[in-house]
Amino acid sequence: MALMPDIEYAFLADAAETQPGQKFHVLGGSRVGGRAFPLRHPHLALVLGLLVTAPEVDREHEVRFVLLDPDGGEVAGATGNIQARGHTNGRDTVLTFSIDLWNVTFPAPGDYSFRILVNGSERKRLPLLVAGPDA
Repeated sequence: MALMPDIEYAFLADAAETQPGQKFHVLGGSRVGGRAFPLRHPHLALVLGLLVTAPEVDREHEVRFVLLDPDGGEVAGATGNIQARGHTNGRDTVLTFSIDLWNVTFPAPGDYSFRILVNGSERKRLPLLVAGPDA
């Protein structure tokens, strides 16, 4: 069985700055809202901390996210490959990175969710409330 990194943490923010192996900075929360729909949100950041064990260092891992609408339809998605590099002296390491989402269009208010997959397997699901003018 292939080794697979686990997700140590995942959250949404208005903006994030991440540099591997260093502190990261986050601004804002995980609620989106507007008066008119479809709503175009200028920027969201998906922040992930991937727990990589020593045997997984220097291996490439595919990370995919899918943003689902309240009915389960795909609104947005992307796939990328990441690799933890270097010597960890046999210790596990957390690789922090962020994915910037620009001008995401939400067709209607409701309960959206982000599915986060590592090497093709869903590892986490994050809720995202998109509020309408009544909220």
